[in-house]
Amino acid sequence: MPKQNAKRVTLERSYDGASIEDVWELWTTKDGIESWWGPEGFRVEVRKLDLRPGGELHYAMIATEPAQIAFMEQAGMPCVVESRITYREIRPRHHLSYLHLADFMPGVEPYDVETSVDLHITATGVRLVLCFDAMHDEIWTQRAVAGWESELGKLAKALA
Repeated sequence: MPKQNAKRVTLERSYDGASIEDVWELWTTKDGIESWWGPEGFRVEVRKLDLRPGGELHYAMIATEPAQIAFMEQAGMPCVVESRITYREIRPRHHLSYLHLADFMPGVEPYDVETSVDLHITATGVRLVLCFDAMHDEIWTQRAVAGWESELGKLAKALA
């Protein structure tokens, strides 16, 4: 269950049997990101990856399944959403923080969502702590949580 206050949401996962190097690679390389990023029913294509403070990740999130395509169309959103992340802080194999430009919602002014990812070595693998800003309203915050929970499940499959 996610921990949430008025401004931030925290999700935690443990990946037993995973190495911190493997988890880091899946978060920080084109092939890694493309292997799991995006909730079920979506895939991601990395367009640009410059992993350094001030560097950017540009990617396309592409709806691939009928239910997700229908949702995007009903919401007045394209089935291919181009996205941009600007990295703020990078401590290899331990911490990433970035701003994700939320500019894909019809009728909502674009805004930044601050996100951090912390990795911790455990006796059995890796514990991941993901924190991100709540969205502009409760419905979109719930959608963000559901999306991340789906993505973190896909990350587990990529590590298996």
